[in-house]
Amino acid sequence: MLSVLQVSLGVLVALALAGWLIYWYIQDITQKKHAVLRNFPIIGHLRYFFENLGEYFRQYFFLGDREEMPFNRATRAWVYRLAKNEGGILGFGSTYNIHEAGALIFVNAPFPVLEEEREPTPPLIIGDGHCEKPFAGRSLVNISGMSFGAISKPAVQSLSRGAAKAGCWMDTGEGGLSPYHLEGGCDIIFQIGTAKYGVRDDQGRLSPEKLREVAAHDSVRAFEIKLSQGAKPGKGGVLLAGKVTEEIARIRGIPMGQDSLSPNRHRDIANMIELLDMVERVRDITGKPVGIKTAIGGWQFMNELAEEVNRRGLHVAPDFLAIDGGEGGSGAAPQALADHMALSIDEALPRVVDALIESGMRQRVRLIAAGKLLTPARVAWALAAGADFVNTARGFMFSLGCIQALRCHSNTCPTGITTHNPRLQRGLDVADKAERVAHYCTNVNKEIDMIAHSCGLKHAREFRREHVRIVQASGQSVALNVLYPYPVAPPAEGLISV
Repeated sequence: MLSVLQVSLGVLVALALAGWLIYWYIQDITQKKHAVLRNFPIIGHLRYFFENLGEYFRQYFFLGDREEMPFNRATRAWVYRLAKNEGGILGFGSTYNIHEAGALIFVNAPFPVLEEEREPTPPLIIGDGHCEKPFAGRSLVNISGMSFGAISKPAVQSLSRGAAKAGCWMDTGEGGLSPYHLEGGCDIIFQIGTAKYGVRDDQGRLSPEKLREVAAHDSVRAFEIKLSQGAKPGKGGVLLAGKVTEEIARIRGIPMGQDSLSPNRHRDIANMIELLDMVERVRDITGKPVGIKTAIGGWQFMNELAEEVNRRGLHVAPDFLAIDGGEGGSGAAPQALADHMALSIDEALPRVVDALIESGMRQRVRLIAAGKLLTPARVAWALAAGADFVNTARGFMFSLGCIQALRCHSNTCPTGITTHNPRLQRGLDVADKAERVAHYCTNVNKEIDMIAHSCGLKHAREFRREHVRIVQASGQSVALNVLYPYPVAPPAEGLISV
């Protein structure tokens, strides 16, 4: 009796499978969307199956340690080791190709700095003498703008707590100020995006009352007016409806369950005069430093900035500039912009520094660089080029456990960092990840200092362009101060135009 039932069940399963295959076959051969499936029903699906698996096979099996984009395995492994406090030690030599064009080579000193001669890297004051409440940037490396919404609640909590332990600041991104930014007690830079999320009135305009409410938090140290970001210059932020929860909608001041698309520029800022007016307005309302974040596409922005500051006086200048390279991009972005818009930070940063020197604004304006600057060597290069600080988003995402699944925009992030799916968020333990965030920041700062000491410098703020060389296409290296010679500064009594 049992065997008869087993046979009957097997027949039913076989008939069901056959029926399903026939249905699948008819569906494929009659559809008109995919030529492969129309010509090769059923088996044609293997093509799409392997296409989807392809990026994972390449990542884990076929690509070398230095080949993958946007970040190769060697770079990710370096960040993971720093975050796990395992150190950046390797054996039997490096896989870094110092003959490849663009390779960084630091100029080692014949007599490096002894342990007892080293000095702690000093903090820099932002907004000193130009606002009521300037603040000290303590860490060379800081957390770049990632909005609550683009990243998850436990990710924001981990970053906030880790930043407080490491002494770095955390940029809110354009998504507004959440309780999770505040809970760690870290220094916060509040970003004012083109949609004014978190500080907007019912018509989407800047609300002085809400701006004062945000500024009333002691941990909010400065404000950043975002013109553009490296991932998508000329395009506003994108948060798809599936990630706009009730809480996120409330914090941003927008409808729930609708795509959150910020304008591609501030509606009330159409020229440099209006931009500096906004800088002064926010600074007067909040009493705190105000800066500008932008990607650089050419020299028009810096020319116009210098001319307007020259006309009105140094007091109207932004307290800091956050320059984002075209290779930046932790959030969702159209590929046409992500691939082809804005200068790389390698070119933009030295040129912006030169413009500040030539216009007499270098001592007035602090400079923050961003754009794939997540290893100690890349940060040291940025400091040598003239940056005061470095921001990184993806470096800290890796410290949280990001595996570069390239699913940040889809709400299916397997590590819980960029998803609002509670089941996926469960994998991100806040206490553990906060420690990793702190370790990453602390260890990057230590290794930057280690490079500085090897160059004969007492601390990392002594880096100059002559301390780093860039390998050219010929295979020979050229000092950065030869590629970008220092410009002549204007007389101390006044500004000059760029």
